Amino acid sequence: MKQTSIKKMLALFLIAAVMLAAFTACAEKAPDTAQTQQPASDAAVPADDKAAETSTATPEEPVTINFWHHYSAQSAENETLMNVLIPKFEEENPGYKVNAVSHEWADLHDKILVSASSNTLPDVARLDIAWVPEFQKMNILVPLDQQMGDFNDVAGQLLPSAMSTAVVKGSYYALALNTNTKILFYNADALAEAGIEVPKTMDEMFAAIHALSGTNANGQQVWGLNEPALAGWNVLPYIWSNGGNITDDACTTATGYVNSPETAAAVQKLVDLYANGEFTGFNSGAIPMTDGFGTGRYMMLLEGPWKTAELAGAYPDFNYGTSEVPAGSAGSISVLGGEDIAMFNTANKEGAWKFMKFMTSEYAQEEMAKCGQIPVNMTALDSQTVKDASFAPFLEAITTAKARPTVASWSEIDNALTVAMTDMIVNGADVQQTLDQLAVTIDGLLAE
Repeated sequence: MKQTSIKKMLALFLIAAVMLAAFTACAEKAPDTAQTQQPASDAAVPADDKAAETSTATPEEPVTINFWHHYSAQSAENETLMNVLIPKFEEENPGYKVNAVSHEWADLHDKILVSASSNTLPDVARLDIAWVPEFQKMNILVPLDQQMGDFNDVAGQLLPSAMSTAVVKGSYYALALNTNTKILFYNADALAEAGIEVPKTMDEMFAAIHALSGTNANGQQVWGLNEPALAGWNVLPYIWSNGGNITDDACTTATGYVNSPETAAAVQKLVDLYANGEFTGFNSGAIPMTDGFGTGRYMMLLEGPWKTAELAGAYPDFNYGTSEVPAGSAGSISVLGGEDIAMFNTANKEGAWKFMKFMTSEYAQEEMAKCGQIPVNMTALDSQTVKDASFAPFLEAITTAKARPTVASWSEIDNALTVAMTDMIVNGADVQQTLDQLAVTIDGLLAE
């Protein structure tokens, strides 16, 4: 019995020793396991430990959004951008900084072309609306409606006519940023003295031009209508309002549009005005537009909101009035200008999109309106700031104005149009034959 008890005691001792060794081994491995595992959530970390982690962690560097634009460096727009809008954006988006760089208009275009070839494009840029299809053809712009999930919500807050400038081949490659158009400026005293009502139709306008042209009391020639050039920006309001066009709506063909009877009739009106000595401004040596209008040598012209400031500065006492572009058979249709904001395909897309949405927000748009920029955000357009602005007479016109064809070849098309218009108006070339040939030329450019 004694021997059996001793054996049992030895066995129990051995078992206890093995268990102790195993427990010790597990305890030694525990610290290594704790170092390699992360807590499933902040709630799993004790408050003191969490505070320590926060105080010793290196904060992430903010993402820089590079924004190129052509607001003049000394302008009120640039001051608002730098001192109001960007600080506000960075305050609302603490993970981002904006590096805004001002360029001259032509320099910005060329800088983008060079940067595209060297892969040094910015994230975002303010583009002339005519540049959007050009850069889209180069495959350097982001199709926003395809890649931004809330695009429709954002675009739905912006003026449809302005957003039409961002559409290329059925997709949107920008957001409208600011807009402008042209309306009728007329010599109020001259119309009153001649007993002529402000023209509401194209026919009334042409009759007024004829009546107001001739010579003044000093024996100087007076012209009823001034246009400083014969490009699309200048002649399209006359063509569109008369039911004519340059291309079809899809911008795929010019034949049947630029040489249509409606287009030809509108051009013939301008040809006749010039032949009668009633239309000028585009000739070599012509009086500059502001001077000619302010001194009573030009009776009427179609111009943009910048003309208001120019006249206030140069001819503060000149009595003039403004009205919408007189309506033709197709209505009152002016030409749409302005700028869009676009994202390049090398951008930090999340940050770039945040900035683009901010720049088209009600807040940013109303701040820029204080500097004379016509907003595209429809809520901002309804603000008292906008209603009281000097550009208020243009607000109705921007709703019916049309954009020039959004095609990459527009610059070449516009040059061909200018040459043809000059040939017909100045040189007396046959209108229909010239437009027929122009249609062939434009069709070739559209096919490239």
